[in-house]
Amino acid sequence: MRFRHPDGSTVHLAYCTNVHPAETLGGVLAQLRDHCEPVRKRLGRDRIGIGLWLAKDAASALITDPAALRGLRTELDRRGLEVVTLNGFPYEGFGAEQVKYRVYKPDWTDPERLGHTTDLARLLAALLPDDVIEGTISTLPLAWRTPFDAPRAETARTALTALAQRLDALAELTGRSIRIGLEPEPGCTVETTADAIAPLTAVGHDRIGVCVDTCHLATSFEDPQTALDALAAAGVPVVKSQLSAALHAEHPHLPEVREALAAFDEPRFLHQTRTLTGAGLRGTDDLGEALTTDALPDTAPWRAHFHVPLHAAPAAPLTSTLPVLQDVLTRLVGGPVPLTRHLEVETYTWQALPPALRPRGRPQLAEGIAAELSLARDLLTDLGLKELP
Repeated sequence: MRFRHPDGSTVHLAYCTNVHPAETLGGVLAQLRDHCEPVRKRLGRDRIGIGLWLAKDAASALITDPAALRGLRTELDRRGLEVVTLNGFPYEGFGAEQVKYRVYKPDWTDPERLGHTTDLARLLAALLPDDVIEGTISTLPLAWRTPFDAPRAETARTALTALAQRLDALAELTGRSIRIGLEPEPGCTVETTADAIAPLTAVGHDRIGVCVDTCHLATSFEDPQTALDALAAAGVPVVKSQLSAALHAEHPHLPEVREALAAFDEPRFLHQTRTLTGAGLRGTDDLGEALTTDALPDTAPWRAHFHVPLHAAPAAPLTSTLPVLQDVLTRLVGGPVPLTRHLEVETYTWQALPPALRPRGRPQLAEGIAAELSLARDLLTDLGLKELP
């Protein structure tokens, strides 16, 4: 979906396809048919954007077979879908029964991550619509926090510098500018937007910036204005933003709140949980740890890294951090000039929701994703952007 900003530029809105696990090219083509096109039809649009997730095997198949890449581009066009952004964070296995810590491998200390991200950049340059010259890719925030020492940090910086040089060469070759955004996430070496400033200024290249995920930012209790002002002051670009909402518990000491939270403690994904105390941010790596140990004080609100549907906040006594998303969006695209032009709804946890909240089939999932995009569309038009055909 495209929107005209008051300054005349185009802002793109997509939804991320990592909600439809597919490791192979065949699986990607099937998800376009079975999921993405039905979402478009529910929205009544001739064209919608998708934030494509290409796992290692799918990306390799496309890189080694130009005919397959042309076929994917044709299939996107045929189904009324366009791609200006990729989710390059998960490498493989995102649809496995247990993902947890595996999603952070390979990290930016491993040459595999540089190679895969380079492939994604080349693919995105070929998949961009004819009238679009800029694409974006989100990636993991260097590495999980352990083990990560000074030598590993230098290895990651060297890899990002090499990536920036490759992106420059790609732009010269294709006329398409591909930018990469580190996506701060709780528990990682770059947990917050503030943590991103030092490594990114060390790289010092405008094709390498930040992807602001509004669930992650909220989980870490970052103030949107403070966070975005600091990035701007440091000259770190917001490459893209993932629109997502975290789980919020205002009174975690209450038994009924603990019981409600426990329904979201599921085995597939890691749900880092945080609380803000007078001494600073405290946290656990997973929601279950917060609920079953004394690791987390319960005298102040808790937030958990669980991407809940944007349009459907959890039932009381829980809620979501949608207001944080709204504040971020106002700051990013509500001003005289957009700070980013690529927005991506990323609720990949539909099948990890408590059983009563999960979609019962493809039609209900398509309906839910369409409802999220409709909410995001309304937020954008309320900020003065105009939806384009």
